Amino acid sequence: MAAGRSAVRSRMLMVAGAALVLAAIGVGYTAYAMNRPSAGGAPVAGEATPAEHPGLYVRDAGGSIVVQSPDAKAGKGGAAPDRTGTGLNCARFYAEGGTAVCLTTRLGVKPMTSAIILDDHLEQQQRFEFGGVPSRARVSGEGRFVSWTVFVTGDEYATTDFSTRTGFYDLEQDFLVKSVEDLGLSIDGRLRSPEDVNYWGLTFADDQNTFYVTVSTGGETYLAQGDLASWTAHTLRKNVECPSLSPDGTRIAFKKRVDPGVESPWRLYVLDLATMKETAVAEDRSVDDQAAWLDDDTLAYAVDDGVWAVPSDGTGAPRLLAPGASSPAMVRP
Repeated sequence: MAAGRSAVRSRMLMVAGAALVLAAIGVGYTAYAMNRPSAGGAPVAGEATPAEHPGLYVRDAGGSIVVQSPDAKAGKGGAAPDRTGTGLNCARFYAEGGTAVCLTTRLGVKPMTSAIILDDHLEQQQRFEFGGVPSRARVSGEGRFVSWTVFVTGDEYATTDFSTRTGFYDLEQDFLVKSVEDLGLSIDGRLRSPEDVNYWGLTFADDQNTFYVTVSTGGETYLAQGDLASWTAHTLRKNVECPSLSPDGTRIAFKKRVDPGVESPWRLYVLDLATMKETAVAEDRSVDDQAAWLDDDTLAYAVDDGVWAVPSDGTGAPRLLAPGASSPAMVRP
């Protein structure tokens, strides 16, 4: 057993920065590597806040959270547009509806994550600490719910050294859910209690009750729709990861596994919740990210060391928004 873990660690070091597929749960190592904060982590100077500075917020190459104007375009040769710093240094950042979340990491033998809940002036409202490395973060449209996913180690049921833990905080009720793993889960209409269940990529609807999340068990991944009031969830569709609900609540952007290998496993799709019809967007690179909606018609996502945008209906072509950046979040006026 010890020799096996040593082999896994050795492989991770050899391919640092490349994609390592967590075969049992379908989550890439790319997200783990991409979200590590820099050692120094000095924030960019500036006082930008979502309350006063609408625009595209991103994490730059050094881990600082910066904002560029909503209509900013990459310069000649892919140069970054003018950006203003927030003073934050995060592994993951997201903002919506007057609330923001900054996930930070303390690396060590047992990595720890801090989830810092902020208002739209970036003043701290709450702070929670738990084991794991940041992977995903979301805020609901009206700013009430903040969710996160981390990679964790040591779960006995895991077939690799990694599994995921997803939780959320309800600002209105001042209520913390450390893990959603005790949800009453129905798969294909049957109530299940699998020991190997993993959840990630939690996204909330505006009705303050419905949510969507990826669930993995038995080597399959599913899109699940959850109900807070009954604390239940049921699967809607297979092969849906990192769901992101459109502002109008009608569609889900997600990454779909199209190749079992490790070189280019995912493509970005949009699912119409009314018809269950899925549409591939005009991005042929493998995207290992939870896409953000810039508006009802446009997605933003991190790939190839930058944040790109593409129409959600399958037309057009990808365009570079923010070179040397990740973790996009559009704050609207």
